[in-house]
Amino acid sequence: MASVRNLKRDINNVLGDIIEAVYIWEISTENPNSKAGDKIIDKAITTFDALIEKVNDKTVENRKAHLKDVNKELESQANALVEELNKLSVSKA
Repeated sequence: MASVRNLKRDINNVLGDIIEAVYIWEISTENPNSKAGDKIIDKAITTFDALIEKVNDKTVENRKAHLKDVNKELESQANALVEELNKLSVSKA
């Protein structure tokens, strides 16, 4: 783990890219403000808040292991959100 700042930046970038992909999907399918897209965006924002809260938690005993777990959780949550977005793309295409 390089640094807390890089982890926070990764969380922001990954989840921001997913939100941006939802907006691109909505524009390309001429389906603005879709409920399915809003649901994915809400999940991404909730995930962001939860992960940042975990990164800022200084009460953990083994901080290095905790941050690695947060990084793994980011990866799994991001993959789940991308899967949901891919299902939208297939079903609405």
